[in-house]
Amino acid sequence: MKTTLSVIKADIGSIAGHTKPSEKLVDEVKNFVSTKGKGLIADFHVFFTGDDIAILMTHHQGKLDEKVHKMAWDAFLAGTKVAKEQGLYGAGQDLLATAFSGNVKGMGPAVAELEFEERPAEPFILFAADKTAPGAYNLPLYLTFASPFHNAGLIISPEMRKGFKFRIVDVYHTKADKVIELVTPKDLYDIAALLRDVNRYLVESIYSPEDNEQAAAVSTTRLHNIAGKYTGKDDPVCLVRVQKTFPATGEVLSPYAICPFVPGFMRGSHWGPLMPVKLNSSISYFDGPPVVSAAGLCVQNGKLTEPVDLFDHPFWDRMREKAADKALAIREQGFFGAAMLGMDELEYTGIAERLKELEKKFKIKES
Repeated sequence: MKTTLSVIKADIGSIAGHTKPSEKLVDEVKNFVSTKGKGLIADFHVFFTGDDIAILMTHHQGKLDEKVHKMAWDAFLAGTKVAKEQGLYGAGQDLLATAFSGNVKGMGPAVAELEFEERPAEPFILFAADKTAPGAYNLPLYLTFASPFHNAGLIISPEMRKGFKFRIVDVYHTKADKVIELVTPKDLYDIAALLRDVNRYLVESIYSPEDNEQAAAVSTTRLHNIAGKYTGKDDPVCLVRVQKTFPATGEVLSPYAICPFVPGFMRGSHWGPLMPVKLNSSISYFDGPPVVSAAGLCVQNGKLTEPVDLFDHPFWDRMREKAADKALAIREQGFFGAAMLGMDELEYTGIAERLKELEKKFKIKES
């Protein structure tokens, strides 16, 4: 019987603006899943990263299962009720639909899922990001699965030398999923050409090319594509299976030491460094910086081990300092030039309306 890993994540309320959910809110979600998930899911953990709550579940229902997704949706609704009672900011912010419609994909919450026959040892990593967009995973995943600078297995392991298949989605095409499949090392440069555009072309999933075993899954929801306006950043999640025929845990973590500049930060309208943080960390400076947490677990017969906080190590303290230095450097430019996102992203914010009004005041200068 195949095991399914499902992680569903949403911002449903936060203390003092965009910082972290209250303990009462997190407890309500945990209690709901513990009660309503009996007989439906095999196991679960609940985490938060910044102001987003992530529900990680194991089950045997397969991807996009209506009952599993409905239970998670209802857990967020129950949490939203608590958030409203406490007067938390942004209560129910990411629940953009008024009624459940089969699964949560396209309804606001971020969702990533893997389905597989369990190996004798089945380790994996759950990455959860806040104050950024799904493209934040583009570079780390490219370097993990395609660069020997970070993945020595591409040189040493006979299995990994065969490369990996990247499924990339064009999120500008909103009527239906528009995807392309490219394989390393043959299509290495084409993959790079697409993934450099972190707002349009996103890694959706990665597979071993021969047996089609899935190695990674990423949530690719863009909230402004659903709502038609800026409602908050997409705060994506990512699942990565590790070891044996897949990259080792350390190889998957290695690219995050770069702290790459990603879209997000304040009002989702700026560039900022992706800071690796400990589990259950809050948001602070300039509604940021963009952050990512990493929980390492094993699953056996659907049962999860306790999580290991993979960024809770002295090495990552130094990387957090590096990210802070990069954040201060780019914030010195304020609104100017490369510090803010391009107009293709800002068109969903209030600045687009302001520019339309200013356009009416321009006059053609007579020679």
